[in-house]
Amino acid sequence: MAEKKTIKSGNDQIDVLENQKCPMCMKNTLTLLESEKDIPYFGRVFLFSMDCSNKACNYHKADLEAAERQEPCKYTFDVKTEDDLKVRVVKSGEALVKIPRIMSIEPGSASNGYVTNVEGILNRVKMMLEKTRDDADDKSDRKKAKNMLKKVQDALWGRGEIKIILEDKSGNSAIISEKAVKSKL
Repeated sequence: MAEKKTIKSGNDQIDVLENQKCPMCMKNTLTLLESEKDIPYFGRVFLFSMDCSNKACNYHKADLEAAERQEPCKYTFDVKTEDDLKVRVVKSGEALVKIPRIMSIEPGSASNGYVTNVEGILNRVKMMLEKTRDDADDKSDRKKAKNMLKKVQDALWGRGEIKIILEDKSGNSAIISEKAVKSKL
């Protein structure tokens, strides 16, 4: 039986359980992490992650859960300035991220929960668009990806506007800004 150890990181406490059986490669190379964090204007959340150290596997799964029960929610945020890129985003594994006329990041069994900022969301979208641009067989698909990539990059440089919509049935997500519009899902 593996022993649970606790690591202190600043004000946070992280519980670590090593050498667990990985659900993908079935080797005892999985590390489980759990921590509790207080996010201003959102509240306490529990952060969970699983990482397999087997180089042939590299399985990773992360999620977060609010300490208190939340109602299903929808957040809409218009990115207009460089300061907007710093706005904190809490996304659960069940959240749908939409950037109208660009793309949606659908939740699913492989979806991760994380705490980031608007810039982090846009960088994830940028990476997906770059992959689409580079891997598309059809010339028109590559051109569409390039055009969408330009819009995302302009927003990242503070030279363009873009809308982000976050929908979460579990209510464990938020865009933490006075400029974010929260509504019922």
